[in-house]
Amino acid sequence: MRSRQLVCGIWSLCFTFCLFCIFLHQTTAKRKLKFVSVVFHHGDHTPQEFFPTDKHKEIARQHGYGQLTKFGIQQQYELGQYMRRRYSYFLSVVYKRSEIYVQSTDCDQTLMSAQATLAGLYPPTQGHIWNPRILWQPIPVHTVPLSHDNLLYVPFSHCPKYNELLRETFATRDFQKQLKQYRSFLKFLASHTGYPLKKLNSERILRISDTLQYEDINNYTLPAWATHGVRTKLIKLSELLLQAEFGFHKQIQKSRLQGGLLLKTILKHMSDARKPSHHQKMTIYSAHATTIVALQMALHVFNGKLPPYSACHFFELYREKNGQYTIEMYYRNNTLRDPHPLTLPGCSFRCPLERFTHLVSPVLVQHWTRECKI
Repeated sequence: MRSRQLVCGIWSLCFTFCLFCIFLHQTTAKRKLKFVSVVFHHGDHTPQEFFPTDKHKEIARQHGYGQLTKFGIQQQYELGQYMRRRYSYFLSVVYKRSEIYVQSTDCDQTLMSAQATLAGLYPPTQGHIWNPRILWQPIPVHTVPLSHDNLLYVPFSHCPKYNELLRETFATRDFQKQLKQYRSFLKFLASHTGYPLKKLNSERILRISDTLQYEDINNYTLPAWATHGVRTKLIKLSELLLQAEFGFHKQIQKSRLQGGLLLKTILKHMSDARKPSHHQKMTIYSAHATTIVALQMALHVFNGKLPPYSACHFFELYREKNGQYTIEMYYRNNTLRDPHPLTLPGCSFRCPLERFTHLVSPVLVQHWTRECKI
């Protein structure tokens, strides 16, 4: 009888101790960052093309088309340094293949931007310095041909359904009403750039704006007609056309065929990161302004502004004290300020992963090729 009481007493003590340990763990456990996905706009680069009347076409002969400039390299290197500071407690100081995966579109300016960012994120230290005069180390950047890129190089023009939606959008009363205020401006651009009016599509408008921005930043003499007011209006027109590309009319359907594909991939990585066997900590995507716009339109968090060079959208997955997983989003579009917190409509800033996935489910397509058919 006495031995039975002793055993019961020991079990009671053990049970109490276990409860205490569980309580102690719950009160001392901290929320933990588990995974990060980063999507950024490339840095400043030489023009992709020059308008017919441009007097600085020799730039292409000297530096090539779409090449990252010194300023662009600095922008991306600084972004990498910022990421090192932000995630110093999360990423290893030494580059580890198992921790990070980097993908770029197959364009010179995005490939170069990825490399410059990684130089800032992973400067070699101690035993990893292979040349004391070059504090840099090679890190893989993955890509696929543009014709096979169904992730980053948006808009995906090889989707008939999307092209039909775009034609519908341009014909809507809402879009035509907003475009009306730019009719004379488009004629102005055509007469001064040398492009036929019919050739001034969304992509060309963006490229004219990029070219003038490059020439302004790099101290080339701008054409007399390219005043500050004209360049500001050109940016506003670019923003209108970008919103038409991914919104205005049947935005959910467009997002399913465009930005929703990248969002689906990011959420897949987030979901996988919950597994104990998962070791990867970060994915980095080096892409374009259109990539960020398409992604943010799919999330309904786009601010309507053209993303500046090196603009960066962060997704951070956390495991909370109670074991729940949440997503936080940030948008860094100004190097002098902290990133802007972004809240998914219908959720709190610290959004539970399941809730986040449910809210964006309308733009997550299962069979893209099938849905692209008319």
